[in-house]
Amino acid sequence: MSNVHFLREPAPVNAEHDERRRELFARAEALSTDLARRGAELDRVGAPPREEIEALRQAGLLTALHSPEIGGAGLSWIDGLRLVRIVARGESSIGQLLGYHYVNSQYVYWAAADPRQAWVLGAETVERQLYWGAAVHPRDPGLTLERCGAHYVLNGRKTFSTGAHVSDRINVNATLDGKIANFVVPTDRPGYIANDDWDNIGQRLSDSGSVEFRDFPVYGRDFIQALAEPLDPPPVQATFNTPLIQLVFVNFYLGTAQGALAAALDYVRSTTRPWVTSGVERAGDDPYILEAIGELQTNLKASVALADAAAAAVEAALSEGSSVTAEARGAAAIEAYAAKVHSTHVALDVTARVFELMGARATAGHYRFDRYWRNVRTHTLHDPVAYKAREVGDFALNGRIPPISLYS
Repeated sequence: MSNVHFLREPAPVNAEHDERRRELFARAEALSTDLARRGAELDRVGAPPREEIEALRQAGLLTALHSPEIGGAGLSWIDGLRLVRIVARGESSIGQLLGYHYVNSQYVYWAAADPRQAWVLGAETVERQLYWGAAVHPRDPGLTLERCGAHYVLNGRKTFSTGAHVSDRINVNATLDGKIANFVVPTDRPGYIANDDWDNIGQRLSDSGSVEFRDFPVYGRDFIQALAEPLDPPPVQATFNTPLIQLVFVNFYLGTAQGALAAALDYVRSTTRPWVTSGVERAGDDPYILEAIGELQTNLKASVALADAAAAAVEAALSEGSSVTAEARGAAAIEAYAAKVHSTHVALDVTARVFELMGARATAGHYRFDRYWRNVRTHTLHDPVAYKAREVGDFALNGRIPPISLYS
């Protein structure tokens, strides 16, 4: 346990690992199919996704990236992000929640100061199949820790906390005596309040409402890093949560777009009527529909390939462990941000243009085909894609890596 990073290394390639990997992908596909079948109703209700998180748990997907040494499947980040994409085909919010869990639960492996603490948290996560969230949104007013005898109390509010109701563990940062504290806490302690105030047009199952902490107890054992000055740069290895969470965005955008196109193709096969002057008897033979499908499918395939290449680049940089340089991290992050730019444009285009394939009747409210576009449109405003394009351009032209933050 001298090097915390070994917990994140993929399992050796062997028959047992391959079989477990195949099983997880098959379960993800089955779960995605079920979500797609229920997608319109799930979107209409927009309730906290307790049953859906339980389905991820029962499928073994929550522990897919943890080391086999503690009972996980030992999958790579490349595979983990592909699982996110598969699940998002069925329901965008559940893909998002799976991806967020992967980043939040893996974060301690490369950020915790004590490898033994990371081992304990990881082993507990696998044994109890815990779901991880976070309360670290950087644009919210900060949370505040105060000393209270032998422990601390946390107070404050975060406007957005994805998985607010369903999280078992959360990463939190707060100020303590003017310094920054990073810690991990369970959500079943008194003083944790998840509010039902997520009312956005999309990602309605992402459980992304506000959370409040009211004299929430925090103990010394919860801290995963030493207190830091606000302007102190963190260790480079501890900053990989940003390019990885951006790749989560990329993959659930693309999964959502794939789900939209698949739904549109089913509708065209079963319901769409050929246009009166098309000269064909089936909508599936309309040359304009075929051309549009070809364009959308080609763009999606290109964006998926870019996403997988970016995942490989980020994982390669992360595999350098504590010796990774800011330059290596920055170059890998640029690959993720290029994928972010491309996937944003492609997913917005696909989820809007599928209506051109299906026709006017597909706009009927009970289909809720618009949920795919609403989901992508809602989340792609998380941080302006123009700034990601600017970072990619600045690296290409001037060789400047992006400044490290929770956005870059």
